[in-house]
Amino acid sequence: MFMRATGAALAATIVAVFWGGGANSGAAELKVLTTGAMKPVVIEMVPAFERLGHKVTVDNDTAGALLKRIESGEPFDVAVITPGAIGQLTKSGKIADGSQKNLARVGIGVMVKEGAPRPDISSLDAFKAALQSAKTVGYIDPASGGSSGIYLAKLFERLGLADAINPKARLKKGGYVADLVVSGDAELGIHQISEIVPVKGVTLVGPLPGEIQNYTTYTGGISTTAKDAAAAKALLELLSGPDAAALLSKKGMERPAS
Repeated sequence: MFMRATGAALAATIVAVFWGGGANSGAAELKVLTTGAMKPVVIEMVPAFERLGHKVTVDNDTAGALLKRIESGEPFDVAVITPGAIGQLTKSGKIADGSQKNLARVGIGVMVKEGAPRPDISSLDAFKAALQSAKTVGYIDPASGGSSGIYLAKLFERLGLADAINPKARLKKGGYVADLVVSGDAELGIHQISEIVPVKGVTLVGPLPGEIQNYTTYTGGISTTAKDAAAAKALLELLSGPDAAALLSKKGMERPAS
């Protein structure tokens, strides 16, 4: 496993960052609020951090919901959301200015149930035909604040397919759209690739055609009221460092373009 193979290197990275930042040796208890797409990455990187005696609690929600929760006063130490949300939270004094780091980006992909025929989505016309022929199409409910759902709703309008898709849409208010595909509620599912790859029972057909692909970037920031700012910085440095690069690829993500 990734953590076993690189645990020592991760620990060394954390120690260097933690002590380099002038932190004391006391154990830190951190709360991380993250979008669902980044949760698998955060979860897998946390154990090495905790082996130094720290404790990390991870909670996830859609980008829109996290923005509302933080603006409403929910306490946290590190937030991993979209750049726009982090920027808004910085302006409102919830995120420390200068603490922001771009961590990853991910595109949108198409999935079917494991064992089902894979539709052709190699071109825009093929993708449109696949949508029209599918009996049901699952994606994140735009009203829930999920970035992929918001984008897809606008895309279907732009492609002139909204009237055809809306009656057969199966909307997920949060979590994995793949759950709808596994259960048979949706024949075709569309979600961020990082939220398709880890789910058993579905097959990633491929990414959206290049001309309509949409990448979501995820940015981390430290709360202005973090209980231990140095520890929060160390965790954020770990998530943005070289040790996380291979893990991002494994999870269907990549480093954002600089």
